[in-house]
Amino acid sequence: MPDPAPLPLDPRAVRLDATASSRDDAIRQCGQALLAVGAIEEEYIQAMLERERSISTYVGEGVAIPHGTLAGKDLVRHDAVCVLRFPDGVDWDGRPVTVCVGIAARGDGHVRLLSELAQILLDPDRARALRETTDTAEVLRLLTPTGEETNQ
Repeated sequence: MPDPAPLPLDPRAVRLDATASSRDDAIRQCGQALLAVGAIEEEYIQAMLERERSISTYVGEGVAIPHGTLAGKDLVRHDAVCVLRFPDGVDWDGRPVTVCVGIAARGDGHVRLLSELAQILLDPDRARALRETTDTAEVLRLLTPTGEETNQ
């Protein structure tokens, strides 16, 4: 089986010193980061908020993966991921979140992206490093498929 492709992460969509007043504010900021790199139409941000109201995107270990509803897929221009780090944390329905990895995907692209993110976040060292890093290059390295990490 070939190595998985890298996540579609534009360095401009990495913000490591964000602050948010609420869960919805954090989701809106993820949407704005995806919008800034041309991945979505602005209306997709509303689809991200609707998804959160139907089911939490909190995945554990201080990480949430906000993404849009099925109906919002038509608002995605190209697959993309954003990473926002909230050093002071965000209250996510009673759970502290310090990292949001926003996803925009056309078709079934979100399934692949969620699968790749799950593999990364299941590695406690990589998940901790993602929560703690203040370096964009480190985020890009951490979100590179594990097959490329042979020099450690």
